[in-house]
Amino acid sequence: MTNCLEAGIRELVDEFHANGKSCPSTQTISERRAGYIASTVLAGQSPKIEEEFIDVINGVQVKIYKPNEQTNLPITVYFHGGCFISGGFETHDIQLRQIAHMSNSIVICIKYRLAPEHRYPAAHDDVYQAVIGIKEVGQKYGGDPAKIVFVGDSAGGQLALATTLRLKQNQQWLPRSQILIYPMLDPKGNSDSYRENGADYIITANMLLSGFHLYANSEEELNNEPELNLLDCDLSGLPSTTIITAEFDPLRDEGEKLYKLIRSYGVEAYCERYSGVIHGFFQLSGVSSSAQSCIVAVANQIKRESYTR
Repeated sequence: MTNCLEAGIRELVDEFHANGKSCPSTQTISERRAGYIASTVLAGQSPKIEEEFIDVINGVQVKIYKPNEQTNLPITVYFHGGCFISGGFETHDIQLRQIAHMSNSIVICIKYRLAPEHRYPAAHDDVYQAVIGIKEVGQKYGGDPAKIVFVGDSAGGQLALATTLRLKQNQQWLPRSQILIYPMLDPKGNSDSYRENGADYIITANMLLSGFHLYANSEEELNNEPELNLLDCDLSGLPSTTIITAEFDPLRDEGEKLYKLIRSYGVEAYCERYSGVIHGFFQLSGVSSSAQSCIVAVANQIKRESYTR
């Protein structure tokens, strides 16, 4: 099956097979976090931008990436991935600079608390409080709080969607749109793609599901908490939603199921599956042409939502 993979991705998967297909979920938390940071050597070119700095909003650390000296720029709020247990500015710096540069928007990445040190609802509360604050203070960074787009990958895609649903429930404002890159949505892993792609493509089913288990306080919460089971939520009234999936990703089917569900609620939605790639490909633009194309597509989507609506 590796012959169906994009060339640069295939080399990584072949190396994974040669090393015995060891599941990252067997590693310690510190090893998983270090491995994620080490993988950034595959992230590609890091463009220069005007300014980047760390700030604290509503008690939550954020990093601001400003592409140039312009003011009233659109704001892209980024929710980083990492299975709820890893990730942060250092794992996403290159993509965040790329998005800021290509979309001509101020990118604000939220550094939420990680499991297992901090369990549900810590991450959900952090991103929600940060987003409320970004709306209030975004102008001081040179941003236009009336033009906010959410982008999230993997666990960050889950958090982005959960935040939009909280905003709707609390009758707050909503982002202009949301872009969900292979979001983690089903803590049970019941889809066909979990079975088909769960062992052979580096990011395994057990690795993804272990993130949910390390974040939830109990099996009962994992099964019944609405914010951890977003495929069972009321998805009406959401902003325009774009979902990106990867052909050989355990999460492929649940992302595409979300697309169909959102459409069934009458919400404007789009879905694009990238062929020949695996979970996490968005951060592999140093070896993947699909990753490069995806970053451009995300940036263009941000521009369309920010400058034409």
